[in-house]
Parts: sequence; structure tokens; C-alpha cells
Amino acid sequence: MTQALGRSIFAGVALVLSFGAYAADKKSDSGKASKSDASFMKDAANDSAAEIELGKLVPQKSQNADVKAFSQRMVDDHTKASQELEPIASKMGVDLPKAPTGSHAKMVKELAKKDKNFDHEYAEAMVKDHEKAVKLFEKTSKKGDSEEVRQFAAKTLPTLQEHLKMAKDLKKNVK
Repeated sequence: MTQALGRSIFAGVALVLSFGAYAADKKSDSGKASKSDASFMKDAANDSAAEIELGKLVPQKSQNADVKAFSQRMVDDHTKASQELEPIASKMGVDLPKAPTGSHAKMVKELAKKDKNFDHEYAEAMVKDHEKAVKLFEKTSKKGDSEEVRQFAAKTLPTLQEHLKMAKDLKKNVK
């Protein structure tokens, strides 16, 4: 009976230790991204791809100097963020989208059809998109599984917060 109890205790301790090792591995930079970190990186890259794609559209659709300047800032900042994210994703085995997909592709396509009210629609889309991005980056900067992903999110967050403020100001000015 004592041997059986000893084996049970040993098995329990081994089980607890294995769960601890699993949890520690999940938070470490093991070289492979967790599902949530991979999802974050793909979402961030998709956001940036949309901003860059819209940057090609704005000069054709807008006559407003403020919209054009904002758009160029988005292209510059999102290109830089994409360049910083790419090696992290590559190291962790995550393939990032090079062009907008899903709802971002739809947003670009819809804005491309606009002539009248383009500036307002663009500014409104930028506010919505940056509100979502700020929430995503805030969450990931605190709860991302990889230290490297958390650091990327934390480093990029202030720029996205500034973009959101700029987008809100732009929206007010292009009514």
C-alpha cells in the first residue's frame, strides 16, 4: 500500500511538473509561435498591408492635402512596422500576408470605388481600423505568449495610438 501511495504521489508530481513545463514553454520563445501570437502577427501584417495599399489609392482619389499627408505617414510607419515584424514572424515560422486579405481587402476595394465622399470614407475607415489595432496591440503587449511578440506590440503601440488621434482629427476636418 505504501508503494502504491508513493507511486501515486510520484505520478501526481510528474503530472504537475509536466503542466508547469508546458505553461513555461508556451510563454517562452521556443522558435514556434503560439496560435494567438501567429494570429496577432498575421492581423498586424494584414493591417499594414491595407494601409500601404490605400497609400497607393489616396493620391488618385483625394485632392485634400491633409488626407494625402496622413496617408503618406501611414505608408511610411506601416512599412517600417512590417519590416520589423517580418524577421520575428519568419523566425517563429509564421507566413505573413503580403497583400490585404479578408475585411481589409474588402475595405480597400470599397474605397477604390468611391469618388464622391472619398476623403470622409477614408478617414472614417482609418478611425475604425486604428481603434481595433490599438486594442489588439494593447492586449498583445501584455498577454502575448512570446516575449519578442510582446515587445514588438509594446514598441508599436504608441505609433498606433498617435495614428488613431490623427485619424480622428482628420475625420473632423474632412466632413
